[in-house]
Amino acid sequence: MSDQLDIVTFGCRLNSYESEVMRDKAREAGLRDAVIFNTCAVTAEAVRQARQAIRKTRRERPDARIIVTGCAAQIDGASFGLMPEVDRVLGNQEKLEVRGFDFGLDQAERVQVNDIMAVRETAGHLVAGFDGRARAFVQVQNGCDHRCTFCIIPFGRGNSRSVPAGVVIDQIKMLVENGYAEIVLTGVDITSYGHDLPGSPRLGDLMRRILKLVPDLKRLRLSSIDSVEADEVLFDLIGSDMRLMPHFHLSLQAGDDMILKRMKRRHSVADAAAFVSRVRALRPDAVFGADIIAGFPTETEAMFENSLNMVADLGLTFLHIFPYSKRPGTPAARMPQVDGRLIKARAERLRQLGAANLARYLQSQIGKMQNVLIESAQLGRTQGFAPMLFSQPQVIGSIVSAVPKAADQTQLIAA
Repeated sequence: MSDQLDIVTFGCRLNSYESEVMRDKAREAGLRDAVIFNTCAVTAEAVRQARQAIRKTRRERPDARIIVTGCAAQIDGASFGLMPEVDRVLGNQEKLEVRGFDFGLDQAERVQVNDIMAVRETAGHLVAGFDGRARAFVQVQNGCDHRCTFCIIPFGRGNSRSVPAGVVIDQIKMLVENGYAEIVLTGVDITSYGHDLPGSPRLGDLMRRILKLVPDLKRLRLSSIDSVEADEVLFDLIGSDMRLMPHFHLSLQAGDDMILKRMKRRHSVADAAAFVSRVRALRPDAVFGADIIAGFPTETEAMFENSLNMVADLGLTFLHIFPYSKRPGTPAARMPQVDGRLIKARAERLRQLGAANLARYLQSQIGKMQNVLIESAQLGRTQGFAPMLFSQPQVIGSIVSAVPKAADQTQLIAA
């Protein structure tokens, strides 16, 4: 039997964090010669890709144990259990427990997926490092109490629950001691942090404690933010602590107010614009990305044009574009649907606009000193998350100062 243990991660940064937790749990269980698929359920395409990868892996590694987990497994564990290639299916809670990876228990059920809505707490799992990564992710929250009409994720993640600040800080201290210069706070809806904890702290309160109690932490970054839920302490930190990185990825989804209402989002286009304007006033070097869905049900050409206008007006740079994907069980699946070819075309127009904005931003950074976290031998990320290419090898995980001499369409090029 091979000792090889591989984890294939789909989707979000929270999944990346949980994959490292699973790596530790699987090793503790003595699991060997196995492939763990940590799936995503945001789109039907993500689920299709996971199934395709599972089948391919079984052909290539016929003797390996294949375990499927993640949001797609949580939502539809039975269908993954019917795949002949799969040895075990674990839910999002079960994947974080040693016994889920113990194949010495002959009586263990093939599909182990319990009711995620019954989970009331999120444990803080101490992860010493992240395989092959220069930055580390730390989970501060899981689940979501909101019910956006397009989103299936609450049924994969459960209700919102927070990791106590002391546990988060202990995790960050350990990672910093292990040499990580940048920490990314991650979760499903991190701006909802703290409502379930004593005293109801906010995300800003947590970040202030991190920056105060871990003075050796060089860079702190947010994975994403729901702009309408940003608190006053967070705004204060944006303007006062340069260790908080000036790149903010916004959960916007659309740039038309009627579509936002039909999505059951909590913000308007004006709210998003106000957030961007306020942050830029506090940090002129701030740069923004966003999640945007193309072709949401009932979206007209005029409504789509409003999304294009928002991207242009706010100067959104790093876009994650999702062609609308019909998810059974969601209210949006019952709304009048946009033609699939039109959805694809609109997604491409958004990507082109985002690419143009990125190229423009990169050009604006030429000649300006950058502090770059080195991710691979010759590639790193600036404080604003722009990729920078070096001609000579650098020390992975270090932060170096460099001035870009040029830029192409996707990255800066160091002098």
